[in-house]
Amino acid sequence: MAQLSQQEKSDLIQFALDQGFDVVKVASADLGKLPGERLEAFLAAGYHGDMDWLENRKTWRKNPKNLWPEAQSALVLGLNYGPHTDPRVLADHADKGIISVYARGKDYHDVIKKRLKRIARHMVATIGGDVKVFVDTAPVMEKPLAQAAGLGWQGKHTNLLSREFGSWLFLGVILTTAEIAPDAAETGSCGNCTACLEACPTQAFTAPYQLDASRCISYLTIETRDHIPRHLRPALGNRIYGCDDCLAACPWNKFASEASEMAFWAKEELNAPDLIDLVRLDDPSFRELFRGSPVKRLGRNRFVRNVIIALGNSGLDHAVKDLELHLQDVSPIVRVAAVWALGQLISIKRFQQLYDREYGKEPDEAVRQEWQISRDELETGRKKV
Repeated sequence: MAQLSQQEKSDLIQFALDQGFDVVKVASADLGKLPGERLEAFLAAGYHGDMDWLENRKTWRKNPKNLWPEAQSALVLGLNYGPHTDPRVLADHADKGIISVYARGKDYHDVIKKRLKRIARHMVATIGGDVKVFVDTAPVMEKPLAQAAGLGWQGKHTNLLSREFGSWLFLGVILTTAEIAPDAAETGSCGNCTACLEACPTQAFTAPYQLDASRCISYLTIETRDHIPRHLRPALGNRIYGCDDCLAACPWNKFASEASEMAFWAKEELNAPDLIDLVRLDDPSFRELFRGSPVKRLGRNRFVRNVIIALGNSGLDHAVKDLELHLQDVSPIVRVAAVWALGQLISIKRFQQLYDREYGKEPDEAVRQEWQISRDELETGRKKV
């Protein structure tokens, strides 16, 4: 089919903007070789941790043309979710949990996919061709596509940066068999700035533009289904779901604005939740609290694991009673975290009493190992005595 006229393209962009998106541009569906080569290097270095799905679907992910050879163009859409305050302010409130900005409101997948489908139907009806929509759930590299379309550029923290919206853009993609003239790629630069790299609590950046995701707090609190490595637990602080530190540190955010989309406004109960309240969640109460939130997909056990680690970092003596109760939790991932957290908060005498009571009946090897390591640390004086 013939390439869309400039008027047809303008009409399509305007229709997409009318659906509530803040910026809409077009890129070729062919990303070329460079993004795929960078993905291969990322995987070869083992920076993906236990996200095996990245390796398993890497061929499709390297280039949208690998996923769908018939695709000619990509409509790339951005929706601002800028917070009303700096998300790092809660780091000084050890009794509160920090939930990543994007997860404090309604699940962006649901909000964006409905709009993309509406736009896709409009495209088929007006310009013809076939379409496919993507919202962070398929092997499509949205950030390179967004840079190619001119929405922004990938900063040194590997995330997209926008001159207008700073760090805070949700991305959606519509691939189409229609040929649409691409917009100019973004050529922005971070210059000599390294604010994002210096802000990372776990030093997850091995170099500018290179992220070891297996050290990233977002990976540790959301993606991994394993125990969070002991040496990284203190660096989590009170971050219990994701981390915005590298995003929030970027000077380009001085041009950002608060999200106008009400669905992304933070729910009051998720703005500064009390860790003690959160650690007491059972599965039904967890599901109710996070109904409609992306946090719900994490599941109660891993979420409570994160909360317990935050309590271990909190120095709060009144958390001990709740932590001791979690030594009986049905989930080994929760029990490991509880043993570690108690090792940060209680005396060696009390820890030994709990050890004597619990160790012999503990069926899980990882939990038993945590008991032994924590006790050894206390005995050698590296922890509170």
